[in-house]
Amino acid sequence: MTPPDIVHATDLHRRYGEGEAAVNALAGVTVGFAPGQYTAIMGPSGSGKSTLMHCLAGLDRPTSGEVVVDGVELSTLDDKRLTALRRDKIGFVFQSFNLLPVLTAEENILLPLSIAGRKPDRAWFAQLIDTVGLGDRLSHRPAELSGGQAQRVAVARALISQPAVVFADEPTGNLDSKASAEVLGLLRRSVDDLGQTVIMVTHDQEAADVADRLVVMTDGLIVEDHATEGAPA
Repeated sequence: MTPPDIVHATDLHRRYGEGEAAVNALAGVTVGFAPGQYTAIMGPSGSGKSTLMHCLAGLDRPTSGEVVVDGVELSTLDDKRLTALRRDKIGFVFQSFNLLPVLTAEENILLPLSIAGRKPDRAWFAQLIDTVGLGDRLSHRPAELSGGQAQRVAVARALISQPAVVFADEPTGNLDSKASAEVLGLLRRSVDDLGQTVIMVTHDQEAADVADRLVVMTDGLIVEDHATEGAPA
């Protein structure tokens, strides 16, 4: 039996503005994401890819339609419960890293658990640090890390709470090719070795080629949705 989608959107519309100036960023998107899958979302600027990710992740509310994350319909949640769901079930990796400069790499990684008042699972933490290859950088602050190392800290932070899904928004956009390859390899391993689900918005075809599945958007609609050439059979 195929497991249910970990994230599913049905007939999503997102409209900004009113009247003639209104923009339909999403024009009726229905899409699902299976657990343990790495999906890349691509499309030209203004295609709706970032809006879709923000609605799926509960960072923006759609004008109409529904989003279900790990069995929970987001529109039924008030702001407090939505914040709790994002904290407990969703990990985020942003283009700009979003690390706190006064904290060490270890403290940045553990921050989501600190905020939630949860103690880290030390075995999981050790496995994560081994996977991201940052064992000798845990006491360093972000200013002492390279871009690739900072983004690997950000990926580890997204994974530390063992979320249902990780959203990555242009995670290699600020990195050189070597650092990009490191981060993409880490996201790939998080799916293959740690059983994670990753949904990544990117404009980089090489980044998309690492994924199992490619979703292409234009004018607020999905126009392509297929397995990538490198996806497992």
